[in-house]
Amino acid sequence: MSTSDDGSAEKLLDVNQPGSNDVTANRNQKYRVDTVFLRRLWQLLKIMFPCCMSTSVVLFCILLLMSIVEQFIIYNVGLLPSQFYEALGVKDVGMFKSTVTTAVLLIMVNALVKSLKKYICYVMYLKWRRLICHHLHRSYFIGTVYYQINNMMAGDIDNVDQRITQDVERFCDQFCQMIPAIVIAPFTISYYTYKCFMGTGYIGPVSILVYFIITSIINKFLMAPIVNILVKQEKCEGDFRFKHMQIRLHSESIAFFNAGYTECVQTNEFLQKLLYAQRIRINWEFWLNFAVNMFDYIGSILSYVVLAIPIFAGVYDNLSPSELSGLISKNAFVCIYLISCFSSLIDLSGNLTDAAGYTHRIGQLISCLNDLQPKSALRSEAERIIGSINSGKHSDSDDEEEDDRYNARSVHSSNNDETLFDLEHVSFGTPTHKLLVKGKNISHPPHTRLFSYIISFVIL
Repeated sequence: MSTSDDGSAEKLLDVNQPGSNDVTANRNQKYRVDTVFLRRLWQLLKIMFPCCMSTSVVLFCILLLMSIVEQFIIYNVGLLPSQFYEALGVKDVGMFKSTVTTAVLLIMVNALVKSLKKYICYVMYLKWRRLICHHLHRSYFIGTVYYQINNMMAGDIDNVDQRITQDVERFCDQFCQMIPAIVIAPFTISYYTYKCFMGTGYIGPVSILVYFIITSIINKFLMAPIVNILVKQEKCEGDFRFKHMQIRLHSESIAFFNAGYTECVQTNEFLQKLLYAQRIRINWEFWLNFAVNMFDYIGSILSYVVLAIPIFAGVYDNLSPSELSGLISKNAFVCIYLISCFSSLIDLSGNLTDAAGYTHRIGQLISCLNDLQPKSALRSEAERIIGSINSGKHSDSDDEEEDDRYNARSVHSSNNDETLFDLEHVSFGTPTHKLLVKGKNISHPPHTRLFSYIISFVIL
Protein backbone atom coordinates (compact mmCIF):
# COMPACT_ATOMS: atom_id res chain seq x y z
CA MET A 1 0.00 0.00 0.00
CA SER A 2 1.42 3.36 -0.99
CA THR A 3 2.06 6.29 1.33
CA SER A 4 -0.46 8.42 -0.49
CA ASP A 5 -3.14 5.79 0.08
CA ASP A 6 -2.34 5.73 3.79
CA GLY A 7 -2.58 9.51 3.96
CA SER A 8 -5.88 9.53 2.09
CA ALA A 9 -7.21 6.81 4.35
CA GLU A 10 -6.28 8.71 7.50
CA LYS A 11 -7.77 11.92 6.10
CA LEU A 12 -11.01 10.19 5.18
CA LEU A 13 -11.34 8.14 8.34
CA ASP A 14 -10.80 11.20 10.52
CA VAL A 15 -13.89 12.90 9.09
CA ASN A 16 -16.42 13.05 11.88
CA GLN A 17 -20.12 13.31 12.20
CA PRO A 18 -21.50 16.86 11.89
CA GLY A 19 -21.91 18.57 15.22
CA SER A 20 -19.00 16.93 17.03
CA ASN A 21 -16.07 18.77 18.52
CA ASP A 22 -13.28 19.75 16.16
CA VAL A 23 -10.25 19.08 18.32
CA THR A 24 -10.03 16.03 20.53
CA ALA A 25 -7.40 13.65 21.77
CA ASN A 26 -9.36 10.54 20.81
CA ARG A 27 -9.58 11.62 17.18
CA ASN A 28 -5.83 11.84 16.69
CA GLN A 29 -4.96 8.78 18.76
CA LYS A 30 -3.25 5.85 17.08
CA TYR A 31 -4.55 2.46 18.11
CA ARG A 32 -2.03 -0.34 18.46
CA VAL A 33 -1.38 -3.55 20.36
CA ASP A 34 0.64 -1.69 22.97
CA THR A 35 0.61 -0.76 26.65
CA VAL A 36 -2.59 1.26 26.22
CA PHE A 37 -4.27 -1.83 24.79
CA LEU A 38 -2.99 -3.96 27.68
CA ARG A 39 -4.27 -1.45 30.23
CA ARG A 40 -7.71 -1.33 28.67
CA LEU A 41 -7.79 -5.11 28.35
CA TRP A 42 -6.93 -5.40 32.04
CA GLN A 43 -9.89 -3.13 32.83
CA LEU A 44 -12.20 -5.45 30.92
CA LEU A 45 -10.72 -8.59 32.47
CA LYS A 46 -11.43 -7.21 35.96
CA ILE A 47 -15.05 -6.75 34.90
CA MET A 48 -15.28 -10.20 33.28
CA PHE A 49 -13.69 -11.93 36.29
CA PRO A 50 -14.99 -9.88 39.25
CA CYS A 51 -13.83 -12.22 42.04
CA CYS A 52 -12.11 -15.54 42.63
CA MET A 53 -15.36 -17.44 43.20
CA SER A 54 -17.36 -15.84 40.38
CA THR A 55 -19.08 -17.95 37.75
CA SER A 56 -16.62 -16.76 35.10
CA VAL A 57 -13.64 -18.03 37.12
CA VAL A 58 -15.31 -21.39 37.75
CA LEU A 59 -16.11 -21.79 34.05
CA PHE A 60 -12.56 -20.79 33.19
CA CYS A 61 -11.17 -23.49 35.48
CA ILE A 62 -13.51 -26.08 33.95
CA LEU A 63 -12.38 -24.99 30.49
CA LEU A 64 -8.75 -25.36 31.54
CA LEU A 65 -9.43 -28.85 32.84
CA MET A 66 -11.24 -29.85 29.65
CA SER A 67 -8.36 -28.46 27.57
CA ILE A 68 -5.80 -30.51 29.52
CA VAL A 69 -7.91 -33.65 29.07
CA GLU A 70 -8.22 -32.88 25.36
CA GLN A 71 -4.45 -32.54 24.97
CA PHE A 72 -3.90 -35.85 26.76
CA ILE A 73 -6.31 -37.53 24.34
CA ILE A 74 -4.76 -35.81 21.31
CA TYR A 75 -1.30 -36.98 22.37
CA ASN A 76 -2.46 -40.60 22.61
CA VAL A 77 -4.28 -40.33 19.27
CA GLY A 78 -1.11 -38.94 17.72
CA LEU A 79 0.84 -42.00 18.83
CA LEU A 80 -1.60 -44.38 17.15
CA PRO A 81 -0.02 -44.16 13.65
CA SER A 82 3.29 -45.47 15.04
CA GLN A 83 1.42 -48.37 16.64
CA PHE A 84 -0.33 -49.09 13.34
CA TYR A 85 3.04 -49.10 11.54
CA GLU A 86 4.47 -51.56 14.04
CA ALA A 87 1.40 -53.84 13.92
CA LEU A 88 1.38 -53.89 10.13
CA GLY A 89 5.17 -54.26 10.00
CA VAL A 90 5.15 -57.46 12.08
CA LYS A 91 1.70 -58.58 10.74
CA ASP A 92 0.25 -58.92 14.27
CA VAL A 93 -3.58 -59.17 13.89
CA GLY A 94 -4.29 -59.01 17.64
CA MET A 95 -2.18 -55.88 18.07
CA PHE A 96 -3.90 -54.31 15.04
CA LYS A 97 -7.43 -54.98 16.42
CA SER A 98 -6.46 -53.60 19.85
CA THR A 99 -5.08 -50.44 18.24
CA VAL A 100 -8.26 -49.94 16.20
CA THR A 101 -10.45 -50.33 19.30
CA THR A 102 -8.33 -47.88 21.27
CA ALA A 103 -8.43 -45.40 18.40
CA VAL A 104 -12.23 -45.47 18.16
CA LEU A 105 -12.67 -44.97 21.92
CA LEU A 106 -10.19 -42.09 22.02
CA ILE A 107 -11.86 -40.40 19.06
CA MET A 108 -15.31 -40.64 20.72
CA VAL A 109 -14.02 -39.20 23.97
CA ASN A 110 -12.20 -36.45 22.09
CA ALA A 111 -15.39 -35.49 20.25
CA LEU A 112 -17.25 -35.27 23.57
CA VAL A 113 -14.54 -33.12 25.17
CA LYS A 114 -14.45 -30.74 22.18
CA SER A 115 -18.22 -30.32 22.34
CA LEU A 116 -18.05 -29.58 26.07
CA LYS A 117 -15.33 -27.00 25.50
CA LYS A 118 -17.40 -25.22 22.88
CA TYR A 119 -20.47 -25.24 25.12
CA ILE A 120 -18.49 -23.78 28.03
CA CYS A 121 -17.13 -21.06 25.76
CA TYR A 122 -20.65 -20.08 24.71
CA VAL A 123 -21.78 -19.90 28.34
CA MET A 124 -18.75 -17.74 29.19
CA TYR A 125 -19.60 -15.49 26.25
CA LEU A 126 -23.07 -14.87 27.69
CA LYS A 127 -21.65 -14.20 31.18
CA TRP A 128 -19.02 -11.80 29.91
CA ARG A 129 -21.46 -9.84 27.80
CA ARG A 130 -23.85 -9.48 30.72
CA LEU A 131 -21.11 -8.35 33.10
CA ILE A 132 -19.64 -5.78 30.72
CA CYS A 133 -23.03 -4.39 29.65
CA HIS A 134 -24.23 -4.12 33.25
CA HIS A 135 -21.04 -2.33 34.22
CA LEU A 136 -21.46 0.15 31.36
CA HIS A 137 -25.16 0.62 32.13
CA ARG A 138 -24.46 1.46 35.75
CA SER A 139 -22.10 4.25 34.77
CA TYR A 140 -24.09 5.36 31.72
CA PHE A 141 -27.43 5.88 33.47
CA ILE A 142 -26.09 7.59 36.59
CA GLY A 143 -27.17 11.21 36.87
CA THR A 144 -27.20 12.83 33.43
CA VAL A 145 -24.13 11.09 32.02
CA TYR A 146 -26.10 9.71 29.07
CA TYR A 147 -27.28 13.25 28.25
CA GLN A 148 -23.81 14.76 28.48
CA ILE A 149 -22.35 12.14 26.12
CA ASN A 150 -25.11 12.19 23.52
CA ASN A 151 -26.16 15.87 23.53
CA MET A 152 -23.24 17.83 24.95
CA MET A 153 -20.58 15.68 23.20
CA ALA A 154 -18.75 15.19 26.50
CA GLY A 155 -15.65 13.07 26.05
CA ASP A 156 -16.11 13.07 22.26
CA ILE A 157 -17.26 9.44 22.27
CA ASP A 158 -18.93 8.49 19.01
CA ASN A 159 -21.86 6.08 18.80
CA VAL A 160 -22.20 5.06 22.43
CA ASP A 161 -25.09 2.76 21.60
CA GLN A 162 -22.92 0.85 19.13
CA ARG A 163 -20.09 0.49 21.65
CA ILE A 164 -22.41 -0.90 24.33
CA THR A 165 -24.26 -3.28 22.00
CA GLN A 166 -22.28 -4.32 18.93
CA ASP A 167 -18.72 -3.70 20.11
CA VAL A 168 -19.23 -5.53 23.41
CA GLU A 169 -20.85 -8.44 21.59
CA ARG A 170 -18.03 -8.72 19.06
CA PHE A 171 -15.33 -8.36 21.71
CA CYS A 172 -16.84 -11.19 23.76
CA ASP A 173 -17.20 -13.33 20.64
CA GLN A 174 -13.59 -12.80 19.55
CA PHE A 175 -12.26 -13.36 23.06
CA CYS A 176 -14.37 -16.51 23.33
CA GLN A 177 -12.75 -17.83 20.14
CA MET A 178 -9.23 -17.05 21.35
CA ILE A 179 -9.33 -18.24 24.94
CA PRO A 180 -9.34 -22.05 24.30
CA ALA A 181 -6.02 -21.77 22.45
CA ILE A 182 -4.54 -19.25 24.88
CA VAL A 183 -5.46 -21.11 28.06
CA ILE A 184 -3.75 -24.36 27.10
CA ALA A 185 -0.80 -22.94 25.16
CA PRO A 186 1.67 -22.68 28.10
CA PHE A 187 1.08 -26.31 29.08
CA THR A 188 1.24 -27.81 25.59
CA ILE A 189 4.27 -25.78 24.54
CA SER A 190 6.17 -26.74 27.70
CA TYR A 191 5.33 -30.45 27.44
CA TYR A 192 6.00 -30.86 23.72
CA THR A 193 9.19 -28.81 23.95
CA TYR A 194 10.46 -31.38 26.46
CA LYS A 195 9.34 -34.31 24.27
CA CYS A 196 10.91 -32.70 21.20
CA PHE A 197 14.18 -32.21 23.11
CA MET A 198 14.20 -35.89 24.12
CA GLY A 199 13.66 -37.00 20.52
CA THR A 200 15.78 -34.56 18.51
CA GLY A 201 18.08 -32.87 21.00
CA TYR A 202 18.33 -29.16 21.57
CA ILE A 203 18.29 -28.36 17.82
CA GLY A 204 14.60 -29.22 17.46
CA PRO A 205 13.00 -26.97 20.11
CA VAL A 206 15.50 -24.12 19.57
CA SER A 207 14.83 -24.05 15.80
CA ILE A 208 11.07 -24.03 16.34
CA LEU A 209 11.29 -21.30 18.99
CA VAL A 210 13.42 -19.05 16.76
CA TYR A 211 10.97 -19.63 13.92
CA PHE A 212 8.05 -18.60 16.13
CA ILE A 213 9.81 -15.43 17.35
CA ILE A 214 10.54 -14.33 13.78
CA THR A 215 6.96 -14.91 12.63
CA SER A 216 5.57 -13.09 15.68
CA ILE A 217 7.69 -10.00 14.98
CA ILE A 218 6.55 -9.90 11.35
CA ASN A 219 2.89 -10.34 12.30
CA LYS A 220 3.20 -7.60 14.92
CA PHE A 221 4.15 -5.08 12.24
CA LEU A 222 1.32 -6.25 9.98
CA MET A 223 -1.26 -6.10 12.78
CA ALA A 224 -0.50 -2.54 13.88
CA PRO A 225 -2.26 -0.64 11.06
CA ILE A 226 -5.21 -3.05 11.01
CA VAL A 227 -6.10 -2.32 14.65
CA ASN A 228 -6.03 1.41 14.01
CA ILE A 229 -8.18 1.15 10.87
CA LEU A 230 -10.64 -1.22 12.57
CA VAL A 231 -11.38 1.31 15.31
CA LYS A 232 -12.11 4.00 12.77
CA GLN A 233 -14.07 1.62 10.55
CA GLU A 234 -16.38 0.84 13.46
CA LYS A 235 -16.92 4.57 13.90
CA CYS A 236 -17.96 4.80 10.24
CA GLU A 237 -20.26 1.81 10.77
CA GLY A 238 -21.90 3.57 13.69
CA ASP A 239 -22.27 6.85 11.80
CA PHE A 240 -23.87 5.09 8.83
CA ARG A 241 -26.27 3.18 11.07
CA PHE A 242 -27.06 6.33 13.09
CA LYS A 243 -27.90 8.21 9.89
CA HIS A 244 -30.47 5.59 8.99
CA MET A 245 -31.84 5.73 12.53
CA GLN A 246 -32.21 9.51 12.20
CA ILE A 247 -34.17 9.05 8.99
CA ARG A 248 -36.37 6.47 10.69
CA LEU A 249 -37.10 8.76 13.63
CA HIS A 250 -37.58 11.94 11.59
CA SER A 251 -39.15 10.46 8.48
CA GLU A 252 -42.29 12.53 9.04
CA SER A 253 -40.34 15.80 9.13
CA ILE A 254 -38.25 14.78 6.10
CA ALA A 255 -41.40 14.00 4.14
CA PHE A 256 -42.94 17.30 5.26
CA PHE A 257 -40.00 19.22 3.76
CA ASN A 258 -39.70 16.83 0.77
CA ALA A 259 -35.99 16.37 1.61
CA GLY A 260 -35.58 12.81 0.36
CA TYR A 261 -32.92 13.69 -2.21
CA THR A 262 -30.81 15.61 0.33
CA GLU A 263 -30.97 12.74 2.81
CA CYS A 264 -30.03 10.30 0.03
CA VAL A 265 -26.90 12.30 -0.82
CA GLN A 266 -25.84 12.58 2.83
CA THR A 267 -26.49 8.89 3.50
CA ASN A 268 -24.43 7.89 0.47
CA GLU A 269 -21.56 10.02 1.78
CA PHE A 270 -21.56 8.08 5.06
CA LEU A 271 -21.70 4.83 3.07
CA GLN A 272 -18.74 5.91 0.92
CA LYS A 273 -16.63 6.65 4.01
CA LEU A 274 -17.51 3.24 5.44
CA LEU A 275 -16.71 1.33 2.25
CA TYR A 276 -13.40 3.17 1.85
CA ALA A 277 -12.43 2.27 5.42
CA GLN A 278 -13.33 -1.36 4.80
CA ARG A 279 -11.27 -1.41 1.59
CA ILE A 280 -8.20 -0.10 3.43
CA ARG A 281 -8.65 -2.77 6.09
CA ILE A 282 -9.09 -5.54 3.50
CA ASN A 283 -5.88 -4.48 1.76
CA TRP A 284 -3.89 -4.76 4.99
CA GLU A 285 -5.56 -8.04 6.01
CA PHE A 286 -4.50 -9.57 2.71
CA TRP A 287 -0.84 -9.28 3.73
CA LEU A 288 -1.55 -10.50 7.25
CA ASN A 289 -3.40 -13.58 5.95
CA PHE A 290 -0.62 -14.19 3.44
CA ALA A 291 1.99 -14.17 6.22
CA VAL A 292 -0.07 -16.42 8.51
CA ASN A 293 -0.74 -19.02 5.80
CA MET A 294 2.85 -18.98 4.56
CA PHE A 295 4.25 -19.51 8.06
CA ASP A 296 1.78 -22.35 8.67
CA TYR A 297 2.99 -24.30 5.64
CA ILE A 298 6.65 -23.52 6.24
CA GLY A 299 6.16 -24.91 9.75
CA SER A 300 5.12 -28.28 8.32
CA ILE A 301 8.37 -28.44 6.33
CA LEU A 302 10.39 -27.36 9.35
CA SER A 303 9.26 -30.44 11.30
CA TYR A 304 10.88 -32.77 8.73
CA VAL A 305 14.06 -30.68 8.70
CA VAL A 306 14.29 -31.08 12.47
CA LEU A 307 13.79 -34.85 12.19
CA ALA A 308 16.34 -35.20 9.39
CA ILE A 309 19.22 -33.85 11.47
CA PRO A 310 19.56 -36.81 13.94
CA ILE A 311 18.72 -39.34 11.22
CA PHE A 312 21.44 -38.18 8.85
CA ALA A 313 23.81 -37.88 11.79
CA GLY A 314 23.49 -41.65 12.32
CA VAL A 315 21.81 -41.53 15.72
CA TYR A 316 19.23 -44.20 14.74
CA ASP A 317 21.40 -46.47 12.56
CA ASN A 318 20.98 -49.37 15.02
CA LEU A 319 17.20 -49.58 14.43
CA SER A 320 15.43 -51.86 11.95
CA PRO A 321 13.35 -50.28 9.14
CA SER A 322 10.03 -50.97 10.92
CA GLU A 323 11.35 -49.63 14.22
CA LEU A 324 12.76 -46.57 12.50
CA SER A 325 9.41 -45.94 10.78
CA GLY A 326 7.61 -46.10 14.12
CA LEU A 327 10.17 -43.80 15.76
CA ILE A 328 9.98 -41.30 12.89
CA SER A 329 6.18 -41.28 13.10
CA LYS A 330 6.31 -40.72 16.85
CA ASN A 331 8.89 -37.94 16.73
CA ALA A 332 7.23 -36.37 13.70
CA PHE A 333 4.00 -36.08 15.64
CA VAL A 334 5.78 -34.41 18.56
CA CYS A 335 7.59 -31.90 16.34
CA ILE A 336 4.57 -31.19 14.16
CA TYR A 337 2.34 -30.70 17.19
CA LEU A 338 4.85 -28.37 18.85
CA ILE A 339 4.91 -26.29 15.67
CA SER A 340 1.11 -26.52 15.58
CA CYS A 341 0.94 -25.09 19.11
CA PHE A 342 2.96 -22.08 18.00
CA SER A 343 1.03 -21.85 14.73
CA SER A 344 -2.28 -21.80 16.60
CA LEU A 345 -1.08 -18.68 18.41
CA ILE A 346 0.04 -17.12 15.13
CA ASP A 347 -3.35 -17.95 13.59
CA LEU A 348 -4.97 -15.84 16.29
CA SER A 349 -3.51 -12.70 14.70
CA GLY A 350 -6.77 -11.92 12.90
CA ASN A 351 -8.85 -12.46 16.03
CA LEU A 352 -6.40 -10.43 18.08
CA THR A 353 -6.57 -7.43 15.74
CA ASP A 354 -10.38 -7.43 15.95
CA ALA A 355 -10.38 -7.90 19.72
CA ALA A 356 -7.79 -5.13 20.12
CA GLY A 357 -9.92 -2.72 18.12
CA TYR A 358 -13.03 -3.43 20.18
CA THR A 359 -10.97 -3.28 23.37
CA HIS A 360 -9.84 0.24 22.51
CA ARG A 361 -13.40 1.38 21.75
CA ILE A 362 -14.89 -0.12 24.92
CA GLY A 363 -11.93 1.07 27.00
CA GLN A 364 -12.40 4.62 25.70
CA LEU A 365 -16.05 4.49 26.75
CA ILE A 366 -15.21 3.20 30.23
CA SER A 367 -12.65 5.98 30.75
CA CYS A 368 -15.12 8.60 29.55
CA LEU A 369 -17.87 7.29 31.83
CA ASN A 370 -15.50 7.30 34.80
CA ASP A 371 -14.56 10.93 34.10
CA LEU A 372 -18.20 12.00 33.88
CA GLN A 373 -19.36 10.39 37.11
CA PRO A 374 -21.50 12.80 39.21
CA LYS A 375 -21.07 13.72 42.86
CA SER A 376 -21.37 11.05 45.50
CA ALA A 377 -24.83 12.10 46.68
CA LEU A 378 -26.29 12.03 43.22
CA ARG A 379 -24.45 8.81 42.49
CA SER A 380 -25.96 7.12 45.55
CA GLU A 381 -29.43 8.23 44.56
CA ALA A 382 -28.95 7.05 41.01
CA GLU A 383 -27.63 3.68 42.13
CA ARG A 384 -30.61 3.32 44.45
CA ILE A 385 -32.96 3.95 41.55
CA ILE A 386 -31.14 1.65 39.17
CA GLY A 387 -30.99 -1.09 41.82
CA SER A 388 -29.92 -4.63 41.29
CA ILE A 389 -31.12 -4.83 37.69
CA ASN A 390 -27.73 -3.65 36.46
CA SER A 391 -25.65 -5.35 39.10
CA GLY A 392 -22.89 -7.53 37.68
CA LYS A 393 -22.19 -9.28 40.99
CA HIS A 394 -25.41 -11.08 41.78
CA SER A 395 -25.81 -14.81 41.38
CA ASP A 396 -27.17 -16.76 38.46
CA SER A 397 -30.43 -17.42 40.30
CA ASP A 398 -30.85 -13.68 40.82
CA ASP A 399 -30.30 -13.19 37.09
CA GLU A 400 -33.00 -15.71 36.25
CA GLU A 401 -35.44 -14.12 38.69
CA GLU A 402 -34.66 -10.69 37.25
CA ASP A 403 -35.24 -12.03 33.74
CA ASP A 404 -38.61 -13.40 34.84
CA ARG A 405 -39.56 -10.03 36.35
CA TYR A 406 -38.40 -8.26 33.21
CA ASN A 407 -40.42 -10.60 30.98
CA ALA A 408 -43.47 -10.05 33.14
CA ARG A 409 -43.07 -6.27 32.89
CA SER A 410 -42.57 -6.54 29.13
CA VAL A 411 -45.74 -8.59 28.70
CA HIS A 412 -47.69 -6.15 30.85
CA SER A 413 -46.30 -3.21 28.91
CA SER A 414 -47.07 -4.76 25.53
CA ASN A 415 -50.67 -5.43 26.56
CA ASN A 416 -51.16 -1.92 27.93
CA ASP A 417 -52.86 -0.13 25.03
CA GLU A 418 -54.70 2.41 27.12
CA THR A 419 -54.84 6.10 26.20
CA LEU A 420 -51.64 7.95 26.94
CA PHE A 421 -53.38 11.13 28.16
CA ASP A 422 -56.73 12.96 27.98
CA LEU A 423 -57.19 16.71 27.55
CA GLU A 424 -60.56 18.31 28.27
CA HIS A 425 -61.94 21.68 27.12
CA VAL A 426 -58.93 22.44 24.91
CA SER A 427 -58.81 25.71 23.02
CA PHE A 428 -55.97 27.07 20.89
CA GLY A 429 -55.45 29.36 17.95
CA THR A 430 -52.96 31.30 15.83
CA PRO A 431 -50.67 34.14 17.02
CA THR A 432 -53.13 36.55 15.40
CA HIS A 433 -55.78 35.36 17.87
CA LYS A 434 -57.70 33.42 15.25
CA LEU A 435 -59.33 30.58 17.16
CA LEU A 436 -58.81 27.15 15.61
CA VAL A 437 -60.18 24.82 18.27
CA LYS A 438 -62.49 25.65 21.15
CA GLY A 439 -63.63 23.50 24.03
CA LYS A 440 -62.60 20.19 22.54
CA ASN A 441 -61.66 16.99 24.35
CA ILE A 442 -58.51 15.30 23.05
CA SER A 443 -57.47 11.71 23.81
CA HIS A 444 -54.02 10.74 22.60
CA PRO A 445 -53.92 7.01 21.70
CA PRO A 446 -50.67 5.05 21.95
CA HIS A 447 -48.34 4.44 18.97
CA THR A 448 -49.42 7.72 17.34
CA ARG A 449 -47.33 10.83 16.74
CA LEU A 450 -48.76 13.76 18.66
CA PHE A 451 -48.11 16.31 15.90
CA SER A 452 -49.87 14.23 13.22
CA TYR A 453 -52.75 13.48 15.55
CA ILE A 454 -53.36 17.16 16.41
CA ILE A 455 -53.20 18.21 12.73
CA SER A 456 -55.75 15.57 11.77
CA PHE A 457 -57.86 16.62 14.74
CA VAL A 458 -57.84 20.28 13.61
CA ILE A 459 -58.70 19.36 10.02
CA LEU A 460 -61.57 17.19 11.14
